[in-house]
Amino acid sequence: MKRKRLIAALAVATALLTAACGSSSDDNRGVNADGSVDLSKVTLHIGDQKGMALQALLDVSGQGKDLPYKVEWASFTAGPPMLEAINAGSVDFGGVGDAPPVFAAAAKSQIKIAGVYDSGSAGNGVLVPKDSAIKDPKDLRGKKIAVTKGSSAHYHLLSVLTKNGLTFNDIEPQYLQPADALAALSTGRVDAWTVWDPYVAQAEVAGNRVLVDGTGYLKPDSFWVVGSKTLENKANAAAVRDLLGRIQRAHTWITGHREEWAKQSSAITGVPYDVTLLAVNRANFQDHPLDDATIAAEQQVADAFSDAKLIPGKLKISDFIDTRFNDRFNS
Repeated sequence: MKRKRLIAALAVATALLTAACGSSSDDNRGVNADGSVDLSKVTLHIGDQKGMALQALLDVSGQGKDLPYKVEWASFTAGPPMLEAINAGSVDFGGVGDAPPVFAAAAKSQIKIAGVYDSGSAGNGVLVPKDSAIKDPKDLRGKKIAVTKGSSAHYHLLSVLTKNGLTFNDIEPQYLQPADALAALSTGRVDAWTVWDPYVAQAEVAGNRVLVDGTGYLKPDSFWVVGSKTLENKANAAAVRDLLGRIQRAHTWITGHREEWAKQSSAITGVPYDVTLLAVNRANFQDHPLDDATIAAEQQVADAFSDAKLIPGKLKISDFIDTRFNDRFNS
């Protein structure tokens, strides 16, 4: 009996802790009685990762100044754990590549793709050691290849294999986070590594070789993902709209200040300047609407994973897209 009471007490405590740690979407905070919004009462919990460097982007470009709402940051190694946090309600907003939303949608996560920008395809790479005998993608047959499961690199690898007559059954995928994958490549425990910038640049600077980049294999879009419950709150949605506008202006700033961005970003993130500059110089920062072509391309990503039986069943990706912020591009 005591054990049952203890379990019940723990369940209540867990629920209370989850509620306390949840995002500002848990109530109607920031919405006045007359329906107007008060952004000063909003706190956006934003996920960041090294490849996006969103916090640094806003700070260096000046777009992070005088925010009308509060921001709390959380750092992630890759997109999949960030979307898990968004689904759990502990994060409201974050940037990821093309594959994480597909895996999150397959898990029936409470997420919406709310924004998109062309990030470039050259910063995605299948890496091999400099002296590797692997010279062509077809040489990947039978090899151990490190990749972060559910990441944009996962789709890049799938696309490379498919277009070269191979499948995941023809390789030995090693599902590793970037830091572990770099160590595995450096010590010869894997034959190749599929990843995104700045990790591609980091591996190149360390002497590894890009077997193939994303050109011709990927539609170079990265997405801004928001929790479904976050968007149900009018004030939160207004804060997201403001944030997307700031990111777009920051991207415009970068295109004319790449070296300055690389220098200051390096100082903030701790990624070496030569690595950062290499990644920045081959990246795009072009925001665009979530139009039919973009949605169709993301559907192709979902279909590819489904056909390869890497996710269960089929997905309708449009069910996980919110186009309300497209009107930013009409003004």
